[in-house]
Amino acid sequence: MKRFAALYRELDASTATREKQAALQRYFAEAPAEDAAWAVYFLAGGKPRQTVPTRTLRELAQAAAGLPEWLFEESYQTVGDLAETVSLLLPPATAPVDRGLAEWLTQHLLPMRGLPPEVQAERLGEQWNALPDDQRFVYFKLITGGFRVGVSKLQVTQALAAVAGVDAKRVAQRLMGYTHIGALPSAADYAALVAPESSTEQDQKTSGQPYPFFLAHPFNEAPERFNELLGTPADWLVEWKWDGIRAQLVKRGGQVWLWSRGEELVTERFPELAALGEALPEGSVLDGEVVVWRDGEPQPFADLQKRIGRKALGPKILRELPVALLAYDLIEHGGQDLREQPLHARRAALDAMVQELNHPLLVASPVLTGATWAELATLREQARERGTEGFMLKQRSSAYGVGRTKAAGTWWKWKIDPMSVDAVLIYAQRGHGRRASVYSDYTFAVWNGPPGLEGRALVPFAKAYSGLTDAEMAKVDAIIRATTLESFGPVRSVRPTLVFELGFEGIARSPRHKSGIAVRFPRMLRWREDKPVDEADTLQTLAALLPGGAV
Repeated sequence: MKRFAALYRELDASTATREKQAALQRYFAEAPAEDAAWAVYFLAGGKPRQTVPTRTLRELAQAAAGLPEWLFEESYQTVGDLAETVSLLLPPATAPVDRGLAEWLTQHLLPMRGLPPEVQAERLGEQWNALPDDQRFVYFKLITGGFRVGVSKLQVTQALAAVAGVDAKRVAQRLMGYTHIGALPSAADYAALVAPESSTEQDQKTSGQPYPFFLAHPFNEAPERFNELLGTPADWLVEWKWDGIRAQLVKRGGQVWLWSRGEELVTERFPELAALGEALPEGSVLDGEVVVWRDGEPQPFADLQKRIGRKALGPKILRELPVALLAYDLIEHGGQDLREQPLHARRAALDAMVQELNHPLLVASPVLTGATWAELATLREQARERGTEGFMLKQRSSAYGVGRTKAAGTWWKWKIDPMSVDAVLIYAQRGHGRRASVYSDYTFAVWNGPPGLEGRALVPFAKAYSGLTDAEMAKVDAIIRATTLESFGPVRSVRPTLVFELGFEGIARSPRHKSGIAVRFPRMLRWREDKPVDEADTLQTLAALLPGGAV
């Protein structure tokens, strides 16, 4: 744990990519394999199931620190991070022991899951007293599930590739599925990550492992500049940007796997797509979008969310919310890796496969045509009514790269402007990290009726924390402190004085929300200092943005 805690501090203290890469490589070159296996898991985004309830941890830490509840809570609100608060308040360790990261996790921390509360309390006390003070912060980060440090999975991949002397694309492929929530990485798993390439691995005819996903860059230029920046539309394959779950459907060795872009194996959640996979030719990997599909049309993402949230998929759900795969790339065919082939060749092979199979759940994402960018821009205006987010622009000559890279050719996402309303800030909460002392997380509301309506009130409908500059946030923070009406733990209700233009990507009916409406990816577009609170928008304005303009 000592070496991993030192790595965390080094990564957290630096903003230079080169310095972080050097620190990662030093760690992987020196750490025991069993510790490196867990380090990769956490640094690449893995989060094990919670071992101790957060409430239990807070109560035990408060008692161990000998503080009244109000002082512990005030300390927590000031620091803004539970792991840091606990590590600062606990008394020094009485019997520190030097244990490795893997030993702490597998023999002490993870076995506490599911134990009776009184046993957990005893075990935690023993661990705190055995944990050196400079290692406690990382330890509590792992317990609370809040482990985050400023490195990307790509940086971890590059460091492993450099240490192992293996191509980074191969390491990226080996990492697929490594951070699954139920994973228990071992020394053997780490050895497999950094092992020399083998002929068996290169063949891969029976592996369910997907390929690293190729990701697109945002493109927000004016259409008048497209010819200058992109050339003619003939050089590009243009598709709708579907609003579903990005996934790869893999068929090898007579078995089928469905992987989400988040590297989660989701085959069991979509049994009809598993059945589709059975119909694919042996050695096939399709890249596409999982969408709810009804009457030959994709349905809103909100419908897919209803299905994702279900623990059990009964016949009623499968019947009412059927899914299909909108395929847009074929990256393995007949066991052959096609990623180095140009996109137009892969797309031709995909279209031929879709036509030959003629399966109702396999739909080729339509390729759109336009003689000019202006013509395509006009077509793009239909995106929202078609339930899409805009266009994908993919170079016809592009290979299938790894992650968000331009080395293999470029993919762009040309999204439509967000929907927006003017909303009123009514609740605020402190942020985390560098924003721990600032009220930066806000709840917004709209009026439940037009001006003059008797009993008119503000109804909350969305939360947002991004979109303001640091200077704007400091000004808003001062106003929140001056207009606070009540405090509910970390949350303050404020007198309605601030109006913001709130943007969002999607909107749907939601019986779980007080407003009856849920929005997707809300963010602050601008502070409307020019607009009085009484002139903010209404629920009727929001409802008019629903598909079909339902009110």
